[in-house]
Amino acid sequence: MASSVVAAATVALAADAPQHWLSSRSTSWVTDGQVHSFPLPHARSAPTTIAIAADGRVWFTESSANRIGRMNPDGSHLVEFELPHPASSPRIIARGADGNMWFSEHAGNRMGRITPDGTISEFDISTPASQPRAIALGADGNIWFGMFAAGKIGRVTPAGVVSEFPIPTPDSGPRALAAGPDGNIWFSEYRTDRIGRITPQGRVTEFTLPRPNSGPGDITAGADGAMWFVELSGGMDGQFTNGKRIGRITMSGSITEFAMPAQGPSPINIAVGPDRNVWYSRGGKLGRVTPRGEITEFSAGDGALAVGLSAGSDRQPPTRLVNRLWFTDARGNQISYLQFAPR
Repeated sequence: MASSVVAAATVALAADAPQHWLSSRSTSWVTDGQVHSFPLPHARSAPTTIAIAADGRVWFTESSANRIGRMNPDGSHLVEFELPHPASSPRIIARGADGNMWFSEHAGNRMGRITPDGTISEFDISTPASQPRAIALGADGNIWFGMFAAGKIGRVTPAGVVSEFPIPTPDSGPRALAAGPDGNIWFSEYRTDRIGRITPQGRVTEFTLPRPNSGPGDITAGADGAMWFVELSGGMDGQFTNGKRIGRITMSGSITEFAMPAQGPSPINIAVGPDRNVWYSRGGKLGRVTPRGEITEFSAGDGALAVGLSAGSDRQPPTRLVNRLWFTDARGNQISYLQFAPR
């Protein structure tokens, strides 16, 4: 499919509008590609992933600083909450069914929960050094998470009860997961080039990608009823991959891949934008993918390193979206967004 790169505005938007939730009937939203940013107060915080609470406030992890951040959509009332244990490396954050935000502690081997007022609770994972990464709220009301080093999928209830489910293929490296429209959890197997699916009862099905060394990474549910994922490229976690594609898998396991622009680093994270297209982060760019696989890339700002991104669905089917695509800029040490408006 055709790909293009843009660095400047492609449409003209009105003055920056306040953030608001979109209705299910909102369609044909577009962005002018202008980046709006809020710098963080401490250097080298390394903002990593981002999520939007039901009240519209923006939450994010600071992996290097060992903090969880929260701010209003206009950048006001920015507060940072230190984790109880040092060097926990909070990685992925998502909204829970209990009204709290949940996050993984990649180095701490724990799942964390933070209330709207900043009270933190932590829940230990039985398997040592399991490296919990991506998390998502399942249709069953529980938080599901991938255990990268352990080769397992985990589940934690709102009360903090943790269960673990092994993946049939050894050393699969579950890197990311997301809730699907079928009520199951879908996940990437980075080390074995597979996409997996697990039912609420723990039954796992695996689908092999067409090419070896594809390096499937972050995954999300698309507005078209399929799951979309990035294929990483380069040396990561002790493995060389040659992906640099965007993948799509249907509920029955049919896989399609779309090549990305040749120049540039590996894609990292993926999410559905306010326009209901799939978007990804890749170095200093954000990419938009249409249902047909047509890719356009936008600048994430001078010197930026875009990592996590979200318009509100947080690895769930995109029924709740705001009129902004938020992303973390790890190099610029700031929280940024693209504004969207009706065409």
